[in-house]
Amino acid sequence: MSLYASVGAGTVSAFGQSVPAAFGRSGAIAADAKREGDGATPLGHWSIRAALLRPDRMAPPKTALPWRWLRADDGWSDDSADPAYNYPVRHPHRFSAERLWRDDHAYDMVVILGHNDAPPVPGLGSAIFLHCSQPDRRPTEGCVAIDRATLAAWLDRLSPGDAIDIMA
Repeated sequence: MSLYASVGAGTVSAFGQSVPAAFGRSGAIAADAKREGDGATPLGHWSIRAALLRPDRMAPPKTALPWRWLRADDGWSDDSADPAYNYPVRHPHRFSAERLWRDDHAYDMVVILGHNDAPPVPGLGSAIFLHCSQPDRRPTEGCVAIDRATLAAWLDRLSPGDAIDIMA
């Protein structure tokens, strides 16, 4: 199963639905031009790897995807000098790493996308996720975001081997 994300249309489609989506604040960019911190969503076909979920904000999912509960000290390395670049880490971390435990609900559900992870190339972008959108659908830092209810429903239907196609 593939989800189809259209940056131009501002939508993600799957399971017979098409829903509004938020993308990177800098728009979309070819994957080979993606750089750490550029705020762009990488175009391409990205495997859906796993999910991270806030235990205080949802019940266990029925998904076939590998998943685990987020912890308050979870992070994701975004430092090109870090040997753990574009991998999950625990805070405190001696390199720069995004905090995944957030108050704004964006990371209540995080679906990890296989961008720049096999193996990661330092500087070509990290932490590209499918996650919950903000109520005002403000742009992301490069991720794809949809409303929480839809993401929860789709999460229960996702399986290993699924992917997302992000198109201009």
